Amino acid sequence: MTRTAPAIGSAPRITPPQVLRHQLSNGLELLVATRRHMPVVDWELVIRGGAVLDQGALAGTASMVAEMLDEGAAGRSALEISSAIEQLGAELDLRTNWDATLLHLHSLTTRMPAALDLFAAVALQPDFPDDELERKRTERLNSLAQERDEPRLVAHKTLALALFGETHPYGQPIGGTEASIAALSRGDLLARYRRIAGPQGAHLVVAGAIEFEEAVAQAERLFGDWRSDANATVEFSGPHAKERTIYLVDKPGAAQSEIRVGHQAPPRSTPDYFALLVLNTILGGSFKSRLNMTLREEKGYTYGAGTGFAFRRHGGMFSGGAAVFTDVTADAVRLTFEEIATIRDEGVTADELERARNYIALGFARNFEAAADIAAYLADVALHDLPDDYLARYPDEIEAVTLEQVNAAAQNHLDPEHLAIVVVGDRERITPGLQDLDLAPIQYRDAR
Repeated sequence: MTRTAPAIGSAPRITPPQVLRHQLSNGLELLVATRRHMPVVDWELVIRGGAVLDQGALAGTASMVAEMLDEGAAGRSALEISSAIEQLGAELDLRTNWDATLLHLHSLTTRMPAALDLFAAVALQPDFPDDELERKRTERLNSLAQERDEPRLVAHKTLALALFGETHPYGQPIGGTEASIAALSRGDLLARYRRIAGPQGAHLVVAGAIEFEEAVAQAERLFGDWRSDANATVEFSGPHAKERTIYLVDKPGAAQSEIRVGHQAPPRSTPDYFALLVLNTILGGSFKSRLNMTLREEKGYTYGAGTGFAFRRHGGMFSGGAAVFTDVTADAVRLTFEEIATIRDEGVTADELERARNYIALGFARNFEAAADIAAYLADVALHDLPDDYLARYPDEIEAVTLEQVNAAAQNHLDPEHLAIVVVGDRERITPGLQDLDLAPIQYRDAR
């Protein structure tokens, strides 16, 4: 009996929450999305200035600043802050990415004012106590030492270094190096905090069971007097693309090889953003992508393979790869390269285009299940200067991507000739096969 899969309909029309804006007198911009169905509120403070400022010996400074914000603030100890948050049933998350430092608060509506007091204290009055810095330093150094034994992380770090070099921020791990973390001082943290922490250019995002007027009142109460001369302007030149090279990190006795390939990519502001999302879905961004079907389903080399574009304000990175059995390392490298080159040179099919657009558009509604999800999306809207109707337009933008646009994006943004190919595995067993490929010269690197 022949069975035919039902036709896939168009993406369901979703109605994202309306976004209302208000600018405080000090320049801090407030974005509010009211959702009344759950008695919770999520606040996210987006401070421009992330790890992209960590040039040279300052690698890891941004992430350490974020980790230290709640380790003592406004005279309260780390334990007092943690206990107070726990008693309120709230959650406080502090993190950094390449472009921003983000502080996120999740709380019940009834506990929100008290939780916000702690949130504001952590954001505006961090103490950076020496004893907590030493504890965090020890934790980070231990973690970095352990990461050298994790091939997946070694491959990722080696790829970034190969693409951007030691002097470019993107070439260093966002968590820093053992040398940079060991040398980091309280003065470095204070200097970085003062450089980024200010209302000008910052955004306060609110989503959940709160009315616009109350959100404005709370923002004015806690952040209205915030003043700063912070300037997180970034100035650096992008690195030059390098010729295709294989970087081999020895992992004696490894049963698997970690493969990563990549090259520099455009920033988040690229006009080809939506076309690249569709292109990547076809190449390696879904289970039925070309790369996964080849390496996993057809060859059985791996449990999973994929690709992705890391879009940032100041440029990005395209990368892909998989963990494969040692004896098939060279063939997996060859196939990965061929999939990238083929999609660039020959383009995609109309059927692939339709499936990829549906895959992205039909899954978009999942991003509005919780207030925290909405806050995260609004933070992205604020950080990347996107229009307020961006969320409502997203499915339409995806469905409007044409075959010509995807193929042009492949031509313009996939660069097989400048791929960095990283392999972490048993050097003795895999080197002969990589040499026989005659794909690129091999350089040997130490784990970092």
